[in-house]
Amino acid sequence: MEPTSVANAGEALFRPVRAGNAFEETVERLLQAIRLGVVGAGERLPSERELAERLGVSRVTLREAIRALSDAGYVESRRGRYGGTFVNDTLPGPPEPDGKVDAAGLEDALCLRYVLETGAAEMAAARSLSPADRRHLTGTLAEAAGASLDDYRRKDSRLHLAIAEVTASGSLTTAMADARTRVNQLLDRIPLLPPNLEHSNAQHEAIVDAILAGDAPAARQAMAEHIEGTASLLRAFLS
Repeated sequence: MEPTSVANAGEALFRPVRAGNAFEETVERLLQAIRLGVVGAGERLPSERELAERLGVSRVTLREAIRALSDAGYVESRRGRYGGTFVNDTLPGPPEPDGKVDAAGLEDALCLRYVLETGAAEMAAARSLSPADRRHLTGTLAEAAGASLDDYRRKDSRLHLAIAEVTASGSLTTAMADARTRVNQLLDRIPLLPPNLEHSNAQHEAIVDAILAGDAPAARQAMAEHIEGTASLLRAFLS
């Protein structure tokens, strides 16, 4: 298969919102980009003009959404030549869990994640990756491996999204971002366990190695084992 352009996660997340809930969906899309690490700590969001065009909202709606995120501690606006809206270096913690997790909802989220992520790993390995694709994978892998506990979830999410991105499927990248947001809401309910993170990092390396080697069955299997481990923890803590 010939390499094509990478399906950028920012493009997948900053897609037009529905008119009926423009403000709420704009907040949701911006938060997704921040929480999934698509726009990292200290990085600048796209310009107001670009965001408004890509999200299909007025600048007034966009400014209201940015102001809400600023008030909540996620971003800050800076003036001047090098100004703009920047993601804060330290982000608020996840919201307090709201009630008991529905068992059917948990299994639904895990099933969707399994199908999407094993498929993404397989398809990524089946492509002839460009040097930029390879750098993207190894770079996000290194960032996840070196992440602090406080930042691990975002760096982990960014690596998984990178795997979707190098498939060059915008639809898959969009679906992965939405599914990962659901899974992160569940992961935020359970503790970060250092032994599990060490294991996860080793599995991440095996997944990326298989993708870079072009071994699609091994990439799919490595991803399946990784996801099943996370699913076991979620079931143990939340069921």
